[in-house]
Order: sequence, then C-alpha cells, then structure tokens
Amino acid sequence: MLSTGLPQGAVPKLERPGPLRDRVYEALLELITTRALQPGQHLVESELAGHLGVSRQPVREALQRLNTEGWVDLRPAQGAFVHEPTEEEADQLLTVRTLLEAEAARLAAANAGSAGIEALSELCARGEKAVAADDVDGAVALNAAFHAKIMELAGNAVLAELAGQVDRRVRWYYTPVARQRGRQSWVEHRAMIAAVADRDEQLATQLMREHTEHTRHSYHDRTTS
Repeated sequence: MLSTGLPQGAVPKLERPGPLRDRVYEALLELITTRALQPGQHLVESELAGHLGVSRQPVREALQRLNTEGWVDLRPAQGAFVHEPTEEEADQLLTVRTLLEAEAARLAAANAGSAGIEALSELCARGEKAVAADDVDGAVALNAAFHAKIMELAGNAVLAELAGQVDRRVRWYYTPVARQRGRQSWVEHRAMIAAVADRDEQLATQLMREHTEHTRHSYHDRTTS
C-alpha cells in the first residue's frame, strides 16, 4: 500500500480519450467523496499519477482545481492535503440540503406518477439489501440515487441544479455515518415513498425534513457515538 492509502490495483487506469485533466479531476474527486482518500491525508502527485496511469501534470492541474473548489488544501512547502471540513462547514451545507430536499419531496408528492414511485421502491429495496450485507459504499451510492430520484420527480430544473451543487458534499458527509444510520435511514425512505404515493405534500415535506435532520445530527454526533 502506498502512502496515499490506496491499495495497489484499487484505482482503474484512466482511458486516454477525452480531456485527461478532467478525467483525473473526476477520479480524484470520487476518491475524496467516497473517503478512499481521507480528510487530512497527504496527496503525493507522483503516487497519484502512478495509481491513475498518467503523468504528474494532469494530477497537478486537478489538485489545483480541487483546491479552488475547497476539496483540497495546498500548503506552502508541504504539498496537497484532502480538506478537513469543520463542523460549521458541514452544518451549513446539511442545513441547505434540508431546505432543498424538503421542497423536492413536496413537489414529488404533487407530480410523481406510478413509474416514479416504482423506481423509488426499487432503489429502496436495493438499499435495504446493501445495509443487510454491510455494504457501506453501496448503501451510500443508493442513498444518493434515492435522493436524486426524488429531485428528478420534483420536476424543477432550477431546484435540481442547486441540489446538484451540494450532492457530492452530501455524500462526503454521509459516508462516515452511513453504518450508524443503517436500516433506519431506509425505514424513513419507505415512509417517504408512501407519502409521495398518497400525494400528501405536507407529510412528504415533513418526513424529508426530519430525515435530512437525522443525518445532520448523526454527522455531528459521530465522534461521540
């Protein structure tokens, strides 16, 4: 294992077609989001380049972009490190997420058809299986997919665009509490599906607000639980 903390062979080599710097950026962002690269971890250009099968130049460009976006900290004479979010940063983002997703749940209850409700139920069933199998990465990905589907069913492009801007950071904050939230998160998802299916906008809003607040509190409680 290299000092980046990634097992040999864990990261696929990037395909050459397309803007390489963008593909390296996306690969590194995914590794940060899923916490394969942990907050505070030192990022060595040469080792990351070796993992990704590229030269150091696109890695350097990707790290600079990630620094601009707040995912990476570039420290003079020390190098690059995965950003360590403060409790205040997490609280602010998760509070905004609650506002966006509560409105999305209301609109989904107003607009969703049977196909959309069936899709939510399928995602929920897969999420429950992931939790039962202790597949944290799978549960995190399916949780993101469930919330993205709610946003899609809301049918508001501006709301979806705003939610997309915070989605990656929501996954980042959700990953360390996914096991703690466990089955209860999917119980709450089931209740939301029922409210959407019943076209109960008020209940769907309430349930989504409570659901996202549970995640926010779980994140803040993670170091003491």
